[in-house]
Amino acid sequence: MNISTNKFVSVTYDLNVGDGDERELMERATAQRPLEFIFGTGAMLPAFEEELNGLTEGAEFIFTLTPDKAYGEYEAENLIELPKTMFEVDGQFDDENVIEGSTIPMIDSNGQRLMGSVHEIREDVVIMDFNHPLAGETLHFSGKVIDVHEPTSADMAKFNGDMHDGCGSGGCEGCGGGCG
Repeated sequence: MNISTNKFVSVTYDLNVGDGDERELMERATAQRPLEFIFGTGAMLPAFEEELNGLTEGAEFIFTLTPDKAYGEYEAENLIELPKTMFEVDGQFDDENVIEGSTIPMIDSNGQRLMGSVHEIREDVVIMDFNHPLAGETLHFSGKVIDVHEPTSADMAKFNGDMHDGCGSGGCEGCGGGCG
């Protein structure tokens, strides 16, 4: 069976980031913990799906996604200074959870949830980075299709509406150290 819209897909892969000899392993999906998703439902990066479209079980793949096809360029304007008071718990700055490099769930003025990384803590402000952790990175995937089938009710229940899992997706879970 070929990978196509609304098929259950399971793949293994290594994701390396960077260029030339400076590539770093960012994530690995193994046969024991593969990336699983329903193809064509918007859960994955469109360019990731384009590369897998039409492949069959057992097919190996190697492809590269440039930032414009993945998470975009790193945007300096996505570094935002927020008052330190926003990070207080019971009137005290939350220095246990708000530390440089940590990723914190936040809500914007429109009520949308987003993740921000603590870039720097200053005397009166916390500088948050709202770029995707892989923004500006060239993504190098190499892997293998391990399963393609019509999704069962068990497959659908597994996702329960949340199919964003891994760096091939728009989400960030499972991205190893690079996603915080």
